[in-house]
Amino acid sequence: MKQRQKHKLADTAQQIVGGFLLAGPFVVTQEVWLLAQNMTVYHSLFLVVAIMAIGYGGLYGADNDRDPRTEAAVAGIPVRFISVMIVAFGSVGMLAFSITAPDLFLSELDPRARLLVTFRALSVAAVFSVVGAVTTDSLF
Repeated sequence: MKQRQKHKLADTAQQIVGGFLLAGPFVVTQEVWLLAQNMTVYHSLFLVVAIMAIGYGGLYGADNDRDPRTEAAVAGIPVRFISVMIVAFGSVGMLAFSITAPDLFLSELDPRARLLVTFRALSVAAVFSVVGAVTTDSLF
């Protein structure tokens, strides 16, 4: 039986660099926040599924040398994939809140509505973040 490959901290660090690199321009773009205001929960759920598909496909479909069955896993889910999802959504969330984007772009909304629109905006920007995270993970 083949030993499972461990996910290293360096792998996550590469994902973080790529995730932040591509997420930055979209978190600070007013159009993303306007799109989020017009989205519904269903749009956000669709984007989350798309982000997961992009992440999984980028990690395991685009890289023939990587096999999810031989990697370290939690409850059957590869740690590398979990890491990419955390980086994709986490980098966008950290950027949005650290630069106070919700306060700037959604100042006219009450706090509850602002939070809901923020989550929708995070799902939009995470599409780009996951591409960056997967790309850097696969390249390096």
